[in-house]
Amino acid sequence: MTILIDIGHPAHVHLFRNFIKIMKGKGYDFIITVKDKNPARQLLDLYGISYITLPPRGSSITGKFFKQLLFDFLVIRLIRKNNIRVGIGSSITIAHASLFTRMYSIIFDDDDDEVQPLFARFAHPYADMLVSPESLRGHRKRVDTVYYPSYHVLAYLHPDVFSPDCGVVSRLGLSEGDKYFILRFTAFKAHHDINESGITLEQKRELIALLEGYGKVFISSESEIEDEFRDKKLEISPVDIHSVIACAWMYIGESQTMTSEAAILGTPALRCNTFSGRMACLDEEEKKYFLTYSFLPDNFDSMIEKIKELMAIEDLKEEWKKRREKMLNEKASATSFMVDIVERVIAERSQN
Repeated sequence: MTILIDIGHPAHVHLFRNFIKIMKGKGYDFIITVKDKNPARQLLDLYGISYITLPPRGSSITGKFFKQLLFDFLVIRLIRKNNIRVGIGSSITIAHASLFTRMYSIIFDDDDDEVQPLFARFAHPYADMLVSPESLRGHRKRVDTVYYPSYHVLAYLHPDVFSPDCGVVSRLGLSEGDKYFILRFTAFKAHHDINESGITLEQKRELIALLEGYGKVFISSESEIEDEFRDKKLEISPVDIHSVIACAWMYIGESQTMTSEAAILGTPALRCNTFSGRMACLDEEEKKYFLTYSFLPDNFDSMIEKIKELMAIEDLKEEWKKRREKMLNEKASATSFMVDIVERVIAERSQN
């Protein structure tokens, strides 16, 4: 049987790559679709995963709407041509395509309805199955959502499937034991980023000046890095990014995904944007496991004070290792759950 996966974001490559590997070992075939000009294509190439390229996304809301119609048409045609019976992803396209074909759609989504109203409105109701981490209970309008005891990032950062290689620090020009910090700035151009914001240019300057008093600063950014920070650009292969994060002394940024990745890897993670306090998975990582901290841009000064407080802890990474262990003891492998649920659906579909 052939399974369709639509990739909408680089993080989705990580989310599904171990699932793809396991299911291929069980004899399943895959068709992967991804939009053109999506950084996810580079990751798919690096992991040796073949894919079909769709046109690039639209830039404006109107453009996104008409492009979505095109994506739906192209994927529906692909499904019919290849007689695909099961499709999974974190995209509107998978849900829409299943309305006009025999394909059963499974949407994996770890964002709250409130912070992604368009996706909740135009994807959730049309998927045959909606699957989310259990920390999202109470944040879903769809009452038959299937919940599982894990996080999306544990599909690729669980110790069963990932061990950091701190040898990467030498490729950053550092020696073992050197303190360094990863900063991640986002472009805020996704559909759910309308009217949202993060760290200002002046705040970036203050943050970098503070951190350089403790160690080396590296910047990862979705958009072009400001000229004054170019010398701090993180130059590393995308396949090494999680090892770089795991071995960093601290992560600070605007990205929800990278904040969660850092926290799950046992690296103190601080996030500053207007999504603060509105993301159930990150809220659980912060308030239950104390792995991360979130701040609104207006409370940037509080984040600076928290950084100073954390830097005064001599065994900071050891403390986070203990907190991470507590979380891992209570969470399962997301990939194992994914395999179980998809195989169950396939078995049921085969009997129909």
